[in-house]
Amino acid sequence: MSQIENKAIFEDMPIPQAARKLMVPTVLSSLVMVIYSLADTYFVGMLNDPLQNAAVTLAAPVMLAFNAVNNLFGVGSSSMMSRALGQKDFDTVKKSAAFGFYCSLAGGLLISLLCLLFRTPLLTVLGADAATMDATAAYMKWTVLFGAAPSIVNVVMAYFVRSEGAALHASVGTMSGCILNIILDPIFIMPWGLGMGAAGAGLATFISNCVACVYYIILLLVKRGRTFISLNPKDFTLKKEIVLGVCGVGVPASIQNLLNVTGMTILNNLMSGYGTEAVAAIGIAQKIYMIPMQVALGGTQGIMPLVGYSYSSRNYRRMDDTIRFVRRLLTPCLTVVAALGWIFAPGLIRFFIENSEIIRYGAIFLRAFSLAIVFLTIDFLGVGVFQSMGKGKISLVFAILRKIVFEIPATLILNRLFGVNGIAYGAFAAELLLAAISTVILTRIMKGLLESEG
Repeated sequence: MSQIENKAIFEDMPIPQAARKLMVPTVLSSLVMVIYSLADTYFVGMLNDPLQNAAVTLAAPVMLAFNAVNNLFGVGSSSMMSRALGQKDFDTVKKSAAFGFYCSLAGGLLISLLCLLFRTPLLTVLGADAATMDATAAYMKWTVLFGAAPSIVNVVMAYFVRSEGAALHASVGTMSGCILNIILDPIFIMPWGLGMGAAGAGLATFISNCVACVYYIILLLVKRGRTFISLNPKDFTLKKEIVLGVCGVGVPASIQNLLNVTGMTILNNLMSGYGTEAVAAIGIAQKIYMIPMQVALGGTQGIMPLVGYSYSSRNYRRMDDTIRFVRRLLTPCLTVVAALGWIFAPGLIRFFIENSEIIRYGAIFLRAFSLAIVFLTIDFLGVGVFQSMGKGKISLVFAILRKIVFEIPATLILNRLFGVNGIAYGAFAAELLLAAISTVILTRIMKGLLESEG
């Protein structure tokens, strides 16, 4: 996509058309990511071994920790880049990209080193016991010890490409790795292939992330002279305005994901008390829930470059129209999806594994997650807008409210009162409250901006 076409999307194109160009590829790539994640669960589930399913579930918090680095340097840098594009400050775009790229690479390597040095205590913290320790360690060998850096870098580079309005190119990179993962999964996991079980799922993920990284590097080489994204070490800088600009948005986004890791770790440990089947069940329910969640995330994140560009160029009416369009589009669609998830929860869990206990536990969680998805969409939109505007402090407050103030206490209290049924609804309670707060704050901010525009 040329720079002229990007400018048309950001400044001239009607909102529905511009939003479609940015949202559709992002949502599609998000859905493909979910499908490959579900493929892991599906093929591991075909082994009919709860220990292998539990291993993938127990490792999930570490994989989620990758998002802390992704958001620090992906969300932070791309927000800085979109706002700089709106101000026609192309030197800042280059320096923000180089800073984000090399810091994310270093972050991935550091995670691998820490997991290598503290592997046994980490597995214990994650909730692995004598039965699940070996399978979890085998899965993490490929996804974390070898795979942290490529997993993080390919996501960060997708953010960079999307910040210039090239959502299709960003999605092709993401989808190429995911499709390869789906092809490799059965070959590495199943007994008729390499028979590696959960470890095979990890190896497939590692290879696919490496391929995605190669795609983005080749893309930037081909587009040289037609992109402001720079991986040149000479553009890397620790200048105050770059570091603070990226980290001002990225640090709150990163903390939000670290809190998500904390919440998931607590959840897995609580579920460990109910047995291996319960741990496996919540893992499957979470993977299914990722489908509507990634639609919500892809839809809201897809239009953030447009929101950031409009904000920095002081086109507040276009910014407001974009937010309203996305809200009107996503809310009713995900309400229907939530209803279907509630109705067909047992059958959806049964699709992945034939185990009555796992199906029972999984249906409880999937129904609770389904109720939360509509409110989560509103939260995603609010936080995404705050990040696009460079208002990292507000998004940090939301992260603290979501996990520390609302979700974790609610989960612990409801567990004591209602057991598994109570644990399942902790997230729903948090998202409901946050949706109300997000709507009020975003409405007030946009009202003030529109009044200033006259």
